[in-house]
Amino acid sequence: MIQEANLIEVFCAVQGEGPYVGVRQAFVRFSGCNLNCSYCDTPVAPPGSCKYESPSKPISFLHVKNPMGPASVDKLIESYDKIHSVSLTGGEPLLNADFISALSTDVPLYLESNMTLPDMARKVKDKVSYVSGDVKLDPGLPEDELELHLKNTIKCFSILRNTDCRDCFCKVVVTSKTSMDDLILIIEDIHRYLSCVILQPVTQEHMAASPSFLLDCQYRLLDIVDTRIIPQTHKMWGCL
Repeated sequence: MIQEANLIEVFCAVQGEGPYVGVRQAFVRFSGCNLNCSYCDTPVAPPGSCKYESPSKPISFLHVKNPMGPASVDKLIESYDKIHSVSLTGGEPLLNADFISALSTDVPLYLESNMTLPDMARKVKDKVSYVSGDVKLDPGLPEDELELHLKNTIKCFSILRNTDCRDCFCKVVVTSKTSMDDLILIIEDIHRYLSCVILQPVTQEHMAASPSFLLDCQYRLLDIVDTRIIPQTHKMWGCL
């Protein structure tokens, strides 16, 4: 059976977050997510069509009917040139692990995941070259589900860990509600799987942590792993 997926958009831009900020990428944005984070700004409901940015007319979009098959998405990706990698983002792309496994593009795949679906992570671990894995300390889940959520996060990082063939790093969106103790505990559990940790200040001003808190988090985490503070740069230069 041919695996299909509902996509929100396919476009070409630059990575705005993390250690690869500024590289030119094709973005494949999946709909749907298994979490409900308070700071999320991405629609997750499945659209009737996927917006596809024409390579000949930047910021001009065509509409392609959903759901789409891997071969169709391969063709859209191949229409862009000079790209560093293909960002698989969402929503939560691991909900479509079989679809990702069926992609045949030669361009390296860059997975952006909430890292809570270990069974799906196993399906793509040999397919992706870059893993931008989130640690969700405020996942919008009931209290009795948080322990399993964190166990799944640790398991996902162990499956998609940093290797000679795959760069796995961790991104943490830091808000005014972030607990430094909770942050340090989870990083202690996963640091051996990572190339680095990215502390990303939340963009919503009413949820923002203080600069001093971010600096204190970095200072303490540097005893464990390479830690950097990098905001969402595409919002800074007006791309989003």
